Amino acid sequence: MLAKIWLENARRAMDQIEETQLDSIRQAAEAMADTIEAGRWVHTFGCGHATIPVEEMYPRIGGFVGFHPMIELPLTFFTNIVGGMSVHQFVFLERVEGYGLEIMKGYNFDPRDCMWLFSHSGINAVNIDIALEARRQGMKVIAFGSVKEAEGKQTRHSSGKTLFELADIRVDTCVPAGDASVPLMNHVDKVGPVSTVAFVTAVWMTVTTVAEILAERGVQLHIHPSHNVPGDTTAKERLSEALAEYKRRIAGV
Repeated sequence: MLAKIWLENARRAMDQIEETQLDSIRQAAEAMADTIEAGRWVHTFGCGHATIPVEEMYPRIGGFVGFHPMIELPLTFFTNIVGGMSVHQFVFLERVEGYGLEIMKGYNFDPRDCMWLFSHSGINAVNIDIALEARRQGMKVIAFGSVKEAEGKQTRHSSGKTLFELADIRVDTCVPAGDASVPLMNHVDKVGPVSTVAFVTAVWMTVTTVAEILAERGVQLHIHPSHNVPGDTTAKERLSEALAEYKRRIAGV
């Protein structure tokens, strides 16, 4: 049953993250905690389906202020499939060297910030542009993706480096290079990618660790509450407070 094969593959990636990446996750979380405690931002960026972990962590219930999503619509919003802002344009744009530098011009950064990048392959130019510019501006670069599978891959950037070679901290999502994991009868290509579930697993392992570190330091987090729980009479107020804090901090970005 192919459904069970996919589930086994997804579980295997999650188990391997737990078995091999806890130290790297802790290292990433400590850097992020330092940034958030300083009143600065963990900037988050990805292309294509690697924007899903960006959108997953903030804003959403159980997320907290300190993570700044950088979403470039032409690099993610291709649900038209064909036509305007579609798959053909996306595949082209994520490989265009220099595009990432133009994206960075739209924001203000600080050396106390972190740049958290998501890329399954680590070889496309936009992510590498952003990593290089973040390093130039003094930020720590944290990269999540299929680190081991990227070893020996040819980068598409003139720097000669992959994203994972440029990162200060790397967390391996333990996903096969091809991402899709389930072979299908009479077909060359597999179905059932697992990179998204691995990204989201690694994200929440990291973000909860950031929260743990900050709470232990006595830092008060501005957490998005659920506003759908009957009887919680202060949820709306807590949500307003979190958004007000985000608004206050984002003024400099």
